Amino acid sequence: MNPSVICITDCTDTNARARLAARIGALFGSVPAVLPLDGAEPELSAGLTLLDVLLSTQALGTAAQPTVILVNVAPRDGSWHNGAPFCYFRVGSNLVVSTFSARLLSFVRRSLDVACVEVTDIRTVMTAAAEGWATFTATEVETISATQFRSLWYQPLVASWVFDGRPVPSSTHQLTQPVEFEPTVVAFVDNFGNCKLNHSSHEIDFAVGSHLKVRTYEEGRAAGLRAVTCYPHLTAVPRHEPGLIVGSSGQGLAELVVRSGSAAEQFGLQVGYEVF
Repeated sequence: MNPSVICITDCTDTNARARLAARIGALFGSVPAVLPLDGAEPELSAGLTLLDVLLSTQALGTAAQPTVILVNVAPRDGSWHNGAPFCYFRVGSNLVVSTFSARLLSFVRRSLDVACVEVTDIRTVMTAAAEGWATFTATEVETISATQFRSLWYQPLVASWVFDGRPVPSSTHQLTQPVEFEPTVVAFVDNFGNCKLNHSSHEIDFAVGSHLKVRTYEEGRAAGLRAVTCYPHLTAVPRHEPGLIVGSSGQGLAELVVRSGSAAEQFGLQVGYEVF
């Protein structure tokens, strides 16, 4: 059976998404879901989305079918020659091929105990494939090894080879432990304006009925603090009022909401903004 393929990427334009869908479909024989990321902090949004996708394959009441999840967020800080490498790891029946980024992978490191990943080098893998199991010319190996659009030309290839059990060269890298006092920030803003946080309710001293002081922002600058009540669930929050709840993402991740309104708009929050 061909696996389901989900592609989470910051290459969001129609041209890029169409090419990704065509190439992934040609390799795996199934139509992929190509899901775009945007915003100034796509690594946070991608990391939380990856965690939620993996958790969504649990508690099925039956054995899960294999799923291939491609995650591409290109760090543009100049730390890597031609971009960060791609790594892969497995969680249950799921294969994840992702940009190698400690920040992106911090959610699965903390919540799913993904302690290490296999990091690949494009040229090394392409050379091994051409000498072993794939038919590539020397020009094709060079073109794919040097391409700017690595998430199109390389990432689906290495995903299909790992899925098929090919001897893909890689090196094992340990993921760093989560920072003990990492600040609480907005990890994702959903279409309702609810702000999903990067910490669980236990990590922010959440208690129903208590109040926590949440930062407000104006034009991207901290503007003050506002006391927000903790509630057991969304329907307990008074209409048009803010509240902190245990949200639907991750394993009990906290969420700042405004019932029948947008917390992001009311508090001036965006992904990456500190909340407390």
